[in-house]
Amino acid sequence: MPRIFLSFRKPDSRWMRDRVYRALSDRLGADEIFKSGRSIPPGADFAEILRRQAAECELMCVLIGPGWLDARSEDGVRLLDRAHDWVRVEIATALRAGNRVVPVLLGDATMLPDASALPAEIAQLARLQFLRVPETHLPDGLRQLGDAVTALLSDAEAEADTDADTDPAAEPGDGTAPASDPEPSVTMTAHVSGGGSAYQAARDQTIRLA
Repeated sequence: MPRIFLSFRKPDSRWMRDRVYRALSDRLGADEIFKSGRSIPPGADFAEILRRQAAECELMCVLIGPGWLDARSEDGVRLLDRAHDWVRVEIATALRAGNRVVPVLLGDATMLPDASALPAEIAQLARLQFLRVPETHLPDGLRQLGDAVTALLSDAEAEADTDADTDPAAEPGDGTAPASDPEPSVTMTAHVSGGGSAYQAARDQTIRLA
């Protein structure tokens, strides 16, 4: 299962989008990147695959170029205003799943859309910290994007390991008393960056949450 989902609008900044895909593929491996034109096999149910990948990815990069926000159909309707618009569906699916979603602005002048310009179900996108790939310093921008994405995936792995360590179902013990004399209890307090507490305890430890 690819860990990174690239969400994009096809007519928007195609050449920069392709450079982003190649840079991330070279850095992390093509199997780690989901890009609809390359990752969906012929004859597959693309709607089911897109929804599943958007819901299960660890990181969604929303590639936003100058034409992303105001792209329109032949009848003049803005694509984002259509409930079945796939860019809208992908982002909404990832946000509902609680996945990390990062806007990636393509070009020097592209701005993050204001919440008022977005459908309500994806308005949160306007409040998310973005990354930028500038056209004037493209090699440096692609390298910095790769660094940032790698760091985000490492953070996701660390959080998953912490969740596994603190899962009560994973704690040892069958409810019986230990055969040997218990050692003195130990009180532990753990602080987690961004708020909250996490801990790992053996049966002979007392835990106080900060």
